[in-house]
Amino acid sequence: MTQDRAARIVDVMTAEFGELMAADPAAFRRKFRKMAASPFAFYRGTACLLYADLADDDPSAKFLDPRTSRVWIHGDLHAENFGSYMNAHGVLVFNVNDFDEAYVGPFSWDVLRFSASVALIGYAKALSDDVISRLVTAYARSYLTELRALAAGGDDAIGSLTLDNTEGPLRDVLQKARLNTRVALLDEQTAIVDYERRFAMRDGVYEVDAATRARVEEAFGAYLATLPPGRLERPAEYRIKDIVLRKGVGIGSAGLPSYNLLLEGHTQALENDVVIYMKQGQVPAVSRVIEDPRVRAYFTDQGHRTAESQRALQAHADQWLGHTQLGGVGQLVAEVSPYAADLDWAEISEPEDLAQVITYLGRATARMHSVADDESSHDLVDFSTEEAIVAQVDNDPEGFVAMLVDFAHSYGARVRADHQIFVDLFRNGRLPGI
Repeated sequence: MTQDRAARIVDVMTAEFGELMAADPAAFRRKFRKMAASPFAFYRGTACLLYADLADDDPSAKFLDPRTSRVWIHGDLHAENFGSYMNAHGVLVFNVNDFDEAYVGPFSWDVLRFSASVALIGYAKALSDDVISRLVTAYARSYLTELRALAAGGDDAIGSLTLDNTEGPLRDVLQKARLNTRVALLDEQTAIVDYERRFAMRDGVYEVDAATRARVEEAFGAYLATLPPGRLERPAEYRIKDIVLRKGVGIGSAGLPSYNLLLEGHTQALENDVVIYMKQGQVPAVSRVIEDPRVRAYFTDQGHRTAESQRALQAHADQWLGHTQLGGVGQLVAEVSPYAADLDWAEISEPEDLAQVITYLGRATARMHSVADDESSHDLVDFSTEEAIVAQVDNDPEGFVAMLVDFAHSYGARVRADHQIFVDLFRNGRLPGI
């Protein structure tokens, strides 16, 4: 059985990463060493494996119908993919982030992925199975509570998680994000030379030649046309002052090239400059197991898919969010936000604190699923997602909760075993191309 599972892990990971591994094996050696550090780190980097498993055996199938199987989903919903951002109305919000894996598919695959991540975090903190069960139950019930409130008209729904309606560790993250400033971000990433800002050369940052700069500038011009109406009223904001190359080194971005662009702000004062990134889009893992021609045909490229997904799933998304193509490859473009802050799960260990945070995240998941439907600006999901999900789940709500709890435990155990198999494969040179 272990040999069969090892072969499956190799096959799935090769299908998912093989092309990128061949292009930059060193980046993937760094990625895989990070994934080897813990079962949770391995889980973060292997959404592809989860979806391959769910395609074969989906415990949530009874809650899926033609509508609930076509919900805009995050695609990589685990406990560490939440954080703060400043929305287009200037409000600090705590919500899902990192929409690289977003797609249209079964709503339940998001909540299954999150539930298993709770089990992995709980196990790493030496929490009992009973405590882990209560945490997953709290997540599932808060998700359903928020969805029902939204389906009923929204009067009892929390909506976006902000400083006004949160407490505890999550509110602390928003308060810390509030202390961040654009000037501090600029001082970290740039230097002033002859009274003008330029990017500072540091680890992972590379200069670009004239030909590359010209191609990025052309792509930037095309990107401007994808911004929401009203963003072109101050053309001075769009003057490019500098461009640098960055190479992805994180668990999710290994081997992907990215360019940072320094733009003139809305005045000539240097503290108003803006940093945006232009990052190559990637094929979402869930799309490899979902055959839906209408969804595939909706997007021109992976940059378009990522930008549209973020706008669909994130209420009042980043005003700089857009997309373009560079060398025929889709690119996501967005601001490098000074107001991004993440929840430090290492600092949250008591079950009561974990339950409070996870309950909030259940509501955030529901909010995300409800935003991208018939009331949004796109026409890919043309029905009320909250009404469709509630109608299905309320046929057996306790069964839905129990299913998530059972999956969290069983798949958490599988991930821990898979992690050990992966480490052995990696250390013995059995992952092709690495």
